[in-house]
Amino acid sequence: MRRSVPVAAIAAITSAGLLAGCTGGAGSTASGKANAATEGIVNASDAKGGTVTYAMSDAPESFDPGNTYYAFVYNFSRLYARSLTTFKPGPGPKGNEIVPDLAESKGESSDSGKTWTYKLRKGVKYDDGTDVTSQDVKYAVERSNFARDTLSLGPNYFQQFLKDNDGGGYKGPYKDKSKAGLKSIETPDDHTIVFHLKKALAEFDQLVSAPQTAPVPQAKDKGADYTRSVVSSGSYKFQDYQEGKQLTLVRNPHWSAKTDPLRKQLPDKIVLKLKVAQSTIDKDLLAGNTTVDLAGKGVDAQTQAQLLTDAKEKGNTDNALGQRLNYLSIDTKVKPFDKLACRQAVQYAVDKKAVQTSLGGPIRGDIASTVLPTDIPGYEKFDLYPQKYSGDNLDLTEAKKKWAECGAGNISTTILARSDRQEEVDAATSVISSLKKIGITAKIQQYPSSKYFSDYAGVPTFNKKNNVGLIMMQWGADFPTGYGYLQQILNGKAISSSGNVNLSETDDPEINKLLDSAVADPDKAGREKAYAEIDKKAMSQALMVPLTYFKVLNYRSPKATNMVATSAYSGQYDYLNIGVKK
Repeated sequence: MRRSVPVAAIAAITSAGLLAGCTGGAGSTASGKANAATEGIVNASDAKGGTVTYAMSDAPESFDPGNTYYAFVYNFSRLYARSLTTFKPGPGPKGNEIVPDLAESKGESSDSGKTWTYKLRKGVKYDDGTDVTSQDVKYAVERSNFARDTLSLGPNYFQQFLKDNDGGGYKGPYKDKSKAGLKSIETPDDHTIVFHLKKALAEFDQLVSAPQTAPVPQAKDKGADYTRSVVSSGSYKFQDYQEGKQLTLVRNPHWSAKTDPLRKQLPDKIVLKLKVAQSTIDKDLLAGNTTVDLAGKGVDAQTQAQLLTDAKEKGNTDNALGQRLNYLSIDTKVKPFDKLACRQAVQYAVDKKAVQTSLGGPIRGDIASTVLPTDIPGYEKFDLYPQKYSGDNLDLTEAKKKWAECGAGNISTTILARSDRQEEVDAATSVISSLKKIGITAKIQQYPSSKYFSDYAGVPTFNKKNNVGLIMMQWGADFPTGYGYLQQILNGKAISSSGNVNLSETDDPEINKLLDSAVADPDKAGREKAYAEIDKKAMSQALMVPLTYFKVLNYRSPKATNMVATSAYSGQYDYLNIGVKK
């Protein structure tokens, strides 16, 4: 019988206790050692057969590669969708290495970084046996970035960067009566695609790793319903999809290892069970009935306590950084948080130690003070709003001083959190308790992950109408650079009417300009210096309250093969080649 353990007791079990079981070295690693998958590939194997079973506590917003923004779907979609580039499976930061996938090689840059050319591998086929072409890649980018009224959930980088040869009036292929598409994407032949940008983008190879570059045959596109029957260019294809219940993938019979040096096509079948309680997922993981928790956000509080106090089970855990930050976003368009002093008061008032405890203790991440996580290149340590404690009590002197300067008096506001992420709800409850002490009464509204950005937190009009001043958020890099982390949450050009992740709604000309100039710099060191400067500007404006530098505690099934925790996908296991022991 599993017993309930208070969160305070969980927090007392520190990362040091877990790391005691860790071994060094890279490459193939044996199972049964804590953090083994952060150091190498555990149970490396080419054995084929069996079923890999994933489970998730909610349902993804979409399985459409061009209409998703969760890291776990980016990771999972590579089983049935091949982007131009991707990340090579590897432990920790070694998993950040960009390698060609659908493309033969990395992009060829010209015109001072404003033109990028890719050659597609020949012989790649969809699951219906037809050939993948460069025109399909072009169409995929057009539908995912410009048909925003239909496909609003993914990022809009291409919309921001592609050269404006169309007068800015292109609204995507569904409304393009000419059917010519964008002039800024050329396909001189079936295996060549050329992107013409408005401005230089030194990190374009990283950008095209997004599943938005996975090919979509126009004749098979069903708009928002494409998620139900995605045409596969990867090693697996859709066999059956029961929305909100289960997705089953089977081998793509037209996939060829000759055209794909990354995938191994090991299991016979891949089953994803949806809307399973987190406690049930954890129980099934430990029992060997589930192979992987798809969301990769870690076990629940009770399971964490159980694992870390059981020497044998602790050996099957991985405590990984994932280029992610837990934070409280402050909407600068919702009164009184349109005033800097009001936002600064919140910075000083939120008891970060209490929030850290609610999230699971130090093993789930160190207390944060910056926008950039510690494992993103460009991170620099600083703290503009240092917190002081008297024993266990947070000193609220600065918070009250700033709130008085703000002049808002006693106010009411709304804070959002995801209903299927209990740790996020617990953190929001802790924030509410903190803010009440300076005159802010916040009520919590909970919404599921599957609709959080499409219908609620990511809809600026919803937030304004419902007095949503505060939003619980966890963010990971789109690709492992400062730009890949900062662009979508800080650039005003990234704000959209739905699916928005710039939750503070900041549109600062200095930050926008710095982001644009930084990513154009061919010098990596120069880019990283600029990312640190952007971080400091964002914190000086108190746009968000950094809470913890997220660390995940995942259970690694001893029955699974090729398990490796990668930074590229937020500390999740790399899903590309997971198999099962016979």
